[in-house]
Amino acid sequence: MARKTTDKKPIKASASKQTFKKGRKKASLLSLKGESMKNISLPAAFDEEFRPDIIKQAVTAHRANRRQPYGPNKMSGMHHAVSTWGKGRGVARVQRLSQGRMAAESPNNVGGRRAHPPKPEKNWGKKINKKQRKKALLSALSATTNIDLVRARGHMVSQDAKIPIVFTNQIEKVIKTKALTDVLQAVGVWDDVIRSKDGKHIRPGRGKMRGRKYKTPCSLLIVVGNDSGIALIKAARNLSGVTVCTVENLNTEVLAPGGDAGRLTIFTQNAIQKIGGW
Repeated sequence: MARKTTDKKPIKASASKQTFKKGRKKASLLSLKGESMKNISLPAAFDEEFRPDIIKQAVTAHRANRRQPYGPNKMSGMHHAVSTWGKGRGVARVQRLSQGRMAAESPNNVGGRRAHPPKPEKNWGKKINKKQRKKALLSALSATTNIDLVRARGHMVSQDAKIPIVFTNQIEKVIKTKALTDVLQAVGVWDDVIRSKDGKHIRPGRGKMRGRKYKTPCSLLIVVGNDSGIALIKAARNLSGVTVCTVENLNTEVLAPGGDAGRLTIFTQNAIQKIGGW
């Protein structure tokens, strides 16, 4: 008979909540009036090495994966009753309308099909490794704490402003545009919103005929900790170039639009704590 064993496998302890991983960088916790309340330690995620090459690669892949397939109908330009005249008439042997002599359906004819149209079945997406994508996200996050990179992107920041800007959770309860405007003026970043508003211009090319007439420069990014901070969208949606995003929805393209790292970013205390668990 088989020998019975009474040994039981040890039960694995449930995974404990991730603790706040402190880094080397510090920041001032600001009130809504722009006054420094205390110094806090930023998470270790802000200490990541700056890698503009990986950031550019991640943003390119993110944009490529968002592209939609497009192309003409397979029968476009082919809806004609045609026949060829054949040889002996001294004219080109192309398809011609049965009730006339006008050439049709060939790519070199008026109203004919396209020679090499875009294929709807083409996959425009690009692959990127998970570790590369995560490193790009952390690198773009770390770049928001570098004042030189922020100014190199064209953001207008006062000389007294300290990067990064971290507010208390009270800012997540702001729902009026005037109140948010006063907060931004108190920390010296309101000029960047004006820069975005003045930089709005008509797009060149065909895009303006396809519902994309205007281009607006990116301005502030406000990162909130949870969905309750989404109420801040009501206050920010009428400010030019300002974006409100939760920590869960952060990606490299939001932190580095166009692949250029160093976006002017405002964090809430809840957002800093969630980033500390990464």
